[in-house]
Amino acid sequence: MTTTTEARPRSGRLMLNKVPEVTIWFWVIKILCTTVGESFADWINMKLGVGLVNTAWIFTAVFVVVLAVQLRLKRYVPFPYWLTVVVVSVTGTLYTDILTDQLNVPLWISSAVFSVLLAVVFGTWWLRERTLSIHSVTTLPRESFYWLAVLVTFALGTATGDWTLELTGWSPGASVLLPLGLIAAITALWRFGANPVLSFWLAYILTRPLGANIGDWLASPKVAQPGEPTGLALGTFTTSLIFLGLILATVVYLTVTRSDVTETSEAAHAAHATGDPRRERVALAGFGLLAVATAGLLVWAHGQPHVGPAPEENNTSAVQMAPGEAVKKFPPAKVAALKALASTSLKDARSGNAKGAHAAAQSLRDLWDADQASLQPLDQTGWTSIDAQMDKMLKTFGIDHSNPPMSPAQQEKELNALLTDMG
Repeated sequence: MTTTTEARPRSGRLMLNKVPEVTIWFWVIKILCTTVGESFADWINMKLGVGLVNTAWIFTAVFVVVLAVQLRLKRYVPFPYWLTVVVVSVTGTLYTDILTDQLNVPLWISSAVFSVLLAVVFGTWWLRERTLSIHSVTTLPRESFYWLAVLVTFALGTATGDWTLELTGWSPGASVLLPLGLIAAITALWRFGANPVLSFWLAYILTRPLGANIGDWLASPKVAQPGEPTGLALGTFTTSLIFLGLILATVVYLTVTRSDVTETSEAAHAAHATGDPRRERVALAGFGLLAVATAGLLVWAHGQPHVGPAPEENNTSAVQMAPGEAVKKFPPAKVAALKALASTSLKDARSGNAKGAHAAAQSLRDLWDADQASLQPLDQTGWTSIDAQMDKMLKTFGIDHSNPPMSPAQQEKELNALLTDMG
């Protein structure tokens, strides 16, 4: 799939096109980047215990740096360009996750907000430049609009992808089929004569849930609680390493072969032939039918019996075990790390530091979730017991629950119970 349309450059410094040619390699590496965006963000956030907000701050700073380098270049160079895409993929994912996990914004609202924001970006870009084609990213303003649109598409793709999973209860493996099928349909309409710019950006958005579902399928444990994703149990770190290696290999190949580079300034700035208006109108109607069919499929899937997260009132039931018995088979170092965070939260709750107590409880939740794949197989009963008490504690902070934070006394009670269970 490529994008061709006539563009009239405004005044400003003209450069060679800053975006690669849209070949099969473009789509391969784009999907690889979106998979890394999902798995690498999860690994840093949960496995390293950095926390969602801190991870977002880190990657926002990294994004600013790599984007500054990319914007200073006068032509497309594979390594800095695709490094920027990788960083944007992680950053956009984190922004949606903050809305969902930290601020409890429903996914349908996030999807609507990012859709409107993307429309605003495209509208402003079009009004100023009279083109949305990536074949004409030859000035600093156009490249700035391009990267802003890319950032929003990653956030939008994350929100719509997660919302789809929430509606349908599909596993990550099965969920790959929907964006893959939609991309195939968009490609068919593009080949028929659909507007290439519209086709490109629709496919670009859909690569985000496609890559994320692939990443979740590879990283998720083979055995999980009902309603939780299952997969090949490679883990987020291994998945990230595999895909970063594939990205690096592809970038090296493109750097050597220059198969995705517009060779001359004249080629980059040349006007492209317009398509057949009649075919574009027919294809536009096809996009509309595709949207209606997709909505119908999601409504149907939502109405089918499927395993979702257990009702909130059932999450707190657990087998009663003696103090320390539930974690007896768990690695002592992991238990110590969990207890340290619980103790920090308890100390802050007792001293009246509500913000600190909440942050420590959030980090505890993140670490517990990250360790599920390694701890649960060691002792299913013990893991279920601690998980239930963990859920009780999180509820007092309003974490993963719709209720507002409870009193410090209630928070201290559940934290003490959790520490007792962990010995």
